[in-house]
Amino acid sequence: MSALSVALTGNPNTGKSTIFNELTGARQKIGNWPGVTVDKKVGVIEHNGRKISVIDLPGTYSINARSQEEQVVSDYFKENKPDIVVNIIDAANIARNLFLTVQLMEHGIPLILNLNMMDEAQRHGIKIDMKKLEDAFGMPVTNTVGRSNKSVRKLLDVFTNAVMTNYKPSKLITDHIDKVHKIEQSGLGAAKIEEEIISARYDLIDKIMASAVTVSAAGKTLTEKLDSYLANGVSSLVLMLVVFYLMFQISFNWIGQPLADLVGEFFDETLVPWAAESMAEAGVADWMQSLVSDGIIAGVGAVINFVPLIFTLFIILSFLDGTGYMARVAFIMDPIMRRAGLSGKSIMPLVMGFGCAVPAIMANRALDTHKDRMISIFVTPFITCNAKVPIIALFAAMFFPDNVANVVFAMYFLGIITAIVMAKVLSTTIFKEQKSTFLLELPPYRLPDPKTVLLEAWDKGKGYLIKAGTIIFAMSVIIWFLSSFNSDGMTEDMDNSYLASIGSTTSVIFAPQGFDTWEAGAAVITGVLAKEAVVSTMGILYGADEDSVDTNDAEGTAEVLNATSMGSAFTPLSALAFMVFTLLYSPCMTALGTVKKEAQSFKWMAFVFFYTCAVAWVASLVVYQGGKLLGFE
Repeated sequence: MSALSVALTGNPNTGKSTIFNELTGARQKIGNWPGVTVDKKVGVIEHNGRKISVIDLPGTYSINARSQEEQVVSDYFKENKPDIVVNIIDAANIARNLFLTVQLMEHGIPLILNLNMMDEAQRHGIKIDMKKLEDAFGMPVTNTVGRSNKSVRKLLDVFTNAVMTNYKPSKLITDHIDKVHKIEQSGLGAAKIEEEIISARYDLIDKIMASAVTVSAAGKTLTEKLDSYLANGVSSLVLMLVVFYLMFQISFNWIGQPLADLVGEFFDETLVPWAAESMAEAGVADWMQSLVSDGIIAGVGAVINFVPLIFTLFIILSFLDGTGYMARVAFIMDPIMRRAGLSGKSIMPLVMGFGCAVPAIMANRALDTHKDRMISIFVTPFITCNAKVPIIALFAAMFFPDNVANVVFAMYFLGIITAIVMAKVLSTTIFKEQKSTFLLELPPYRLPDPKTVLLEAWDKGKGYLIKAGTIIFAMSVIIWFLSSFNSDGMTEDMDNSYLASIGSTTSVIFAPQGFDTWEAGAAVITGVLAKEAVVSTMGILYGADEDSVDTNDAEGTAEVLNATSMGSAFTPLSALAFMVFTLLYSPCMTALGTVKKEAQSFKWMAFVFFYTCAVAWVASLVVYQGGKLLGFE
């Protein structure tokens, strides 16, 4: 027998992904739909001797093709004819969910209507007569409790027994479709036609609800009680800050960072020495030893070192999203973010940027529109991530010892202001013609399904590891080559390397900013590999003992470097300009690779690199030249 194709569709927050995960488990492949960053999930299973291919379509409220998700679903049904289409309905919000159902039926798509979360519907006093609902639509109706594996697995019997070729819409539906066709041919204006069709759909839904659904009076729900504190008033902002604080502590201090440190120690203290010793014993050429140890292993290590942080962060985010709290965060912040040209949902990726730009950029896929995703991706690199802190702390300790805290705070504030300003600029220039919508549903609070939380975190983390890793690996080899070779061959003196030559050339463009030494130019270049490398590079190039340069000890490193020529290579004003530049210029190689993955274009990755460098150059120029005019030099 041929394989059976099944497509799952429905509104967001209907438990559709939970049903997909229960059906397919780990037997699923994750990719992206052509041309967009929306996830494409496909799982293959066998039941009753038949192979079943299940595709989880993006959650959408309609198929009007106004957002990426709507476009994907609309295009899918235009180009594909699956054997079965299952419309997942949140039974507790059946009236709103039926809008998509009616739209799909208008396009002649045979459906199985699945009422999910029937237990919640009952708690809300909603009673649904499934037989009357079947008669009203003329299609099969099933029901599930999304987190019940036994309940969901019953759907497989429905799939293998359903014969959708016998699908015949009811007279109520055919009359509605005829009415829609007449409206479309009425000659009214486009806006009036759309208004009339929407009204006709809701009239149909009202009739179906009246015949098949009974709603009894219910008291104030737990969700409504919680939202009076969690989504309204000053208390909601306070709690949101507490949640963010705990999320960062868990990801970057309590769990994620300790695990990342263990990974880093394994690479630095075990894998690299073992590889070097093994290659030396085997008589491998010096250049190959350096390539493997300093290029390949270092590059792979740079990727894997982020994995514990990313997985920890995504597990927390998936959990919070599953509870329904993330929707409240977007609701709280939307009025504020809207002024910057973004929606409320953009707040989470930006806040994540204070920890690390990589997961922050990846988190933008949760935004509703292409415009919001792209703008948020483009401004996230301006946020002061953990890797930039050593640079800021070092220069503040060296050149502003009496005002370290104030300088560090000013740098954080500058990053936030720059992100907000550039978001507004991008929304009114490059993305001016694109629409930014904010359709937000506040789902009921519920305990997340552990399997769904872990699978979502795995999907996102795996995507970073595989796709971003390829670009990072290639760039690591390039940086190794530039720092290890010159025109005469391999060199152990970085001062004579191609990197030093490029640094000398690059430094010329920083003359107006007051830091036009080749060492500064080289440090800027290595900072693209990893922002932490700026401090260690300057320490090595200015002649400090490499072991004395500790990115976690700003004051100690400042004392060491003050004894070198670096102390006289900068003035306080040029040091401030250098801090501003390194704060705002290109994100690290790992983040650039993630931009390419999420934007699905080398063009956009290059744009992020050059435009952030341009913004940083102008900002540092203003700081230095403005400071000179004010007499601070």
